[in-house]
Amino acid sequence: MLLPNLGTPVFHTVSIADLRPTQMTVGRREVESRAARLEMMARDERNRYLVKHAIPVVKGPKGRLFAIDRHHLLAALLMAGAREVPVRPVFDFRDIDNGAFFEVMDSLGLLHPFDDEGHRREYDDIPPRIDDMIDDPFRSLAGALRREGAYSKDKTPFSEFLWADFLRRRIERVKVETQFETALAPALELAGRSEARDLPGWHANGA
Repeated sequence: MLLPNLGTPVFHTVSIADLRPTQMTVGRREVESRAARLEMMARDERNRYLVKHAIPVVKGPKGRLFAIDRHHLLAALLMAGAREVPVRPVFDFRDIDNGAFFEVMDSLGLLHPFDDEGHRREYDDIPPRIDDMIDDPFRSLAGALRREGAYSKDKTPFSEFLWADFLRRRIERVKVETQFETALAPALELAGRSEARDLPGWHANGA
């Protein structure tokens, strides 16, 4: 399939309220942590950071903009009181029929229609707004695990969600929700096991 790439990146600023997510969940702890860091930045520093981390978007039917990465940053910006963000359009799918749009996006690995229990849902279940995404505590645990060096950052789409699903099947949710720091120890041990070897960014002994 020939993708209608937009060529040289062109940055412009849009309202975060106008961006549509391509996933159902975020890790709320991750969002809160990023929001705190954003609030500590001076205005110029934040502006430079946002330009450097401009949100990649796809132009969809009716000209709607779909964020295909950095959902946690978007949610954190809203929490920190921001209303606009620089975006970088990468694909133009405005000519694709509305009914086929999500199928095309899914086939390209640009959607993650899974809920906070790791279950695949219908495309219509993907929330229409960034602030409608729900909390998946295992996504926060996966993020903390990466920062601890248990696995490396990887370009595989939604790689940290794959780690979240791995942990979800092995650690009780209530423990992650109520004893997050305590849950990190068994998560680190699990990350070093050979059964995690097929996950993106894995390396032996989790270090």
